[in-house]
Amino acid sequence: MPPPQKIRLGDMLIEQGLLTMEQLKLALEEQKRTGRKLGRVFVESGYVTEEGISKALAHQLRAPFVDLRNFTPRPELIKLLPEAPARRFRALILDQLPDGRLQVGMSDPTDLQAYDEITRVLKRDIEQAVVTESQLLGLIDRVYHRGEQITGLAKELTAELGDTPIEFGELLGTAPGAEDAPVVKLLQTVFEEAVRLRASDIHFEPQEKSLRIRFRIDGVLHIQTEADAKVSSAVALRLKLMSGLDISEKRLPQDGRFGIKVRANPLDVRISTLPTQYGESIVMRLLSQNTGMLGLDKMNMPPRVLERFRHALKRPSGMVLVTGPTGSGKTTTLYAALNELNSPEKKLITVEDPVEYRLPGLNQVQVHEKIDLSFARVLRTVLRQDPDIVLIGEMRDQQTAEIGMRAAMTGHLVLSTLHTNDAMSTPIRLLDMGVPRYMVALSVHMIVAQRLVRVICANCSERYMPTPNEHEWLRYELGGEADQHTYQHGRGCAHCANTGYQGRSGVYEFLEMSDALVEAINDDDPSVFMRAAREQMAGETLRRDAVRLVLAGKTTIAEAMRISNQFEE
Repeated sequence: MPPPQKIRLGDMLIEQGLLTMEQLKLALEEQKRTGRKLGRVFVESGYVTEEGISKALAHQLRAPFVDLRNFTPRPELIKLLPEAPARRFRALILDQLPDGRLQVGMSDPTDLQAYDEITRVLKRDIEQAVVTESQLLGLIDRVYHRGEQITGLAKELTAELGDTPIEFGELLGTAPGAEDAPVVKLLQTVFEEAVRLRASDIHFEPQEKSLRIRFRIDGVLHIQTEADAKVSSAVALRLKLMSGLDISEKRLPQDGRFGIKVRANPLDVRISTLPTQYGESIVMRLLSQNTGMLGLDKMNMPPRVLERFRHALKRPSGMVLVTGPTGSGKTTTLYAALNELNSPEKKLITVEDPVEYRLPGLNQVQVHEKIDLSFARVLRTVLRQDPDIVLIGEMRDQQTAEIGMRAAMTGHLVLSTLHTNDAMSTPIRLLDMGVPRYMVALSVHMIVAQRLVRVICANCSERYMPTPNEHEWLRYELGGEADQHTYQHGRGCAHCANTGYQGRSGVYEFLEMSDALVEAINDDDPSVFMRAAREQMAGETLRRDAVRLVLAGKTTIAEAMRISNQFEE
């Protein structure tokens, strides 16, 4: 294929009937005013789609158009073009042709400089294919893993450390040229890769002969690399300095936080250190400040759960609890509720540790145990601030629970979370904490329990035949109906890092404190309440909601079974 020639984009689109002269005139005026690329102006003005432009270019150049949404890259070919030129020239190697040429996907196949530079780097003849820029950049983010770069930086740090003492100034970032120090570059790359992979947590785990770095993605841990054990103390020291922890204390656990920017994305990082046999284990929870606020309509609640949850939120007083283990999305659900309740006529106050979301109109208080700003102490003051709605981040002890319940009994709507396995065991857990029975009976109105299951990747979803074990589980849940459905799973692709999953969705159950349940909670025998709660729920459990997602093709049987094993019905 000959080198590309310059094409007047506007004229080409008019010629193919995708654009009018008037639209071209308006777009050129907008381009002159803003300096943006003409193609981007066309797309953002709604004159033509990005895919429409790419297909038009492909038609004009007699080149193939490749839809990257269903494309499976070949790693051995991808590596031939380094990440830097791939990003700079918006190009990616797609295939090797029978004649030995490489097919290269480009978002701008008319770029002569990019064509020449790519040919020089590859030292091979190439054939151009046309791809959309957004799909290309997304695929570049997914296929150029930085695991090897992280390993290389860790080795560089190991070599630099040797047997010499660690320079505090360098690790702190105050020494000249410290931004180029291996420990700084290592951590920067780790954070960038974690953000790219949508990781919620980063784990640095010292082993006998190595430092293991793992990311938690969609609730599951994945190993990123194994570094030399010498790196452990340098990484721990740097992170402790960043979060203001005591660098001389290595025998006791410590907790802290710090803020950083990664790819212009502000992150609030919560850090926890734990002394282990081979050094300090460090776990960091990443909280993005740019995360869009979800509404209750987008939480994937079953219609009946959503209806009753909204009904409970309309009450002027009482307590609504969302329960589940750490990382099950409880705070996200509560903030979706606050987003609906937030209005100029109501005063909303939150008491949290930490404040995970920023929502305009709320009065958000950060608990700080080190200065004795505890949940209980803040709550006492909050109730003198004349709130209508109070969110308690977590009811961790009897004192906090009792203050929250008194507020719920005296004209406030109180929202909070609790760590329990399911909805029906929550009132029993409150009694175990020492909360008086009458408080639980009079204040708690609704309990929502939830879990998160991984969602099948839309790009590699395919029909799946259940294993004998899975089939038996389905028959237990659905009876003879199990054989009447088809099931899906993800085979694994570049879009989901070959996991078969991308993203997570909630599964829910709820329990409303009816008169019968209020009477049952006053019985000294917990089984009386559990039996009454089970009758009221009538099988609408977390497990059954997970089955709903399986039948809808949104998650796998294995995922439904996994979350089902976390509790007993």
